[in-house]
Amino acid sequence: MLALSHYNSSASPLLPRFSNDSGGKVEAMVAVEGLSPQRNSTLEHPTSSGIIVILSMTLGIISNIVALVILANAYSLQRRRSKATFLLFATSLVVTDFVGHVIPGALVLRLLHGGVRPEHFNSSDGMCQFLGGSMVFFGLCPLFMGCAMAAERCLGVTKPLLHSSLVTKTRTKICLSVIWLAALCVAMLPCFQLGSYTYQDPGTWCFIKVLSDTEEVDVAFVVLFSGLGLTSLAVALVCNTISGLTLVLARLRRQPGSHHSTKSHDIEMVVQLVGIMVTSCICWSPLLIFGLISVIHSYTGSIGDDLAKYKTLMVMGVRLATWNQILDPWVYILLRRTVLRKIYLIAKCQVGLRGNVLGRWEPTSFPSSEKKEVNQV
Repeated sequence: MLALSHYNSSASPLLPRFSNDSGGKVEAMVAVEGLSPQRNSTLEHPTSSGIIVILSMTLGIISNIVALVILANAYSLQRRRSKATFLLFATSLVVTDFVGHVIPGALVLRLLHGGVRPEHFNSSDGMCQFLGGSMVFFGLCPLFMGCAMAAERCLGVTKPLLHSSLVTKTRTKICLSVIWLAALCVAMLPCFQLGSYTYQDPGTWCFIKVLSDTEEVDVAFVVLFSGLGLTSLAVALVCNTISGLTLVLARLRRQPGSHHSTKSHDIEMVVQLVGIMVTSCICWSPLLIFGLISVIHSYTGSIGDDLAKYKTLMVMGVRLATWNQILDPWVYILLRRTVLRKIYLIAKCQVGLRGNVLGRWEPTSFPSSEKKEVNQV
């Protein structure tokens, strides 16, 4: 709006007077067209957008570094194999989020500084190819990892003996390598003419072609990307639901004074997984769904006058997706066992519930060795 108002105020003295004959109309149109480069140059330097991107990158970098320090420290002190496996997954996820936040963010800043003209939106270059591939790669990796972590915890909660015999650190590292390789293969499909990346409105980011000149390969590419992402979220939802219900039923069935069959670290891991799943669903579902709907309507030619609305939806979707890499680290920062125990004790003191179902969640279910950590929080 500020750019448009600047354009109107500065352009009005240069506009010729309109006349009733056709020659005056032509001169007026030529004058307006001559002013269009000035308007484009004004819009190509969105200072406010650059500041927002820089603040977002700074917040994401700080959050990921803090979470990485917490996870690395917990991993070095952890002796339980199941917990160590989970921490290895979590650390890899935070590292992936960190790199996926810095690289695309730096490229977006470069595009904000240089600018892309609207007539070049349907084209592509080396930077656009790399940025589009980065968005696909760093978008699929967290979704795949969240799905793998949920499946691993579901197996550990429901079948602990089978989990102890199947899940090892070596196999976990192999699983992580397969996840990264699978996401990389999907991101590189346009290199083999199986889909394409292009500049997206307002020209500061690149993604799969979904809104104009779409072909069969573009539709297939979007269906593959969105299908893999939504399937990962669905599998994580099912696995986390099974794990949560299993832990709740185990607590309800436990008799007072009996041995605690459910470990506190299982509760902590499942709570963190639920936090990861909720964050991923909120941040990634809009982009996955909007992209799928947009490419189908574009390919069938049914967008029509709704093109501007679909462009707005895509921009909203990608903005939400970028917040996933900022919010993920806070799941590990805030949903640690010591913090959860503090929250439980405060809630128990507030409501004064003793001797009922909530009373079975005794503070003794947490190891006594962590009391020092609780006092420090």
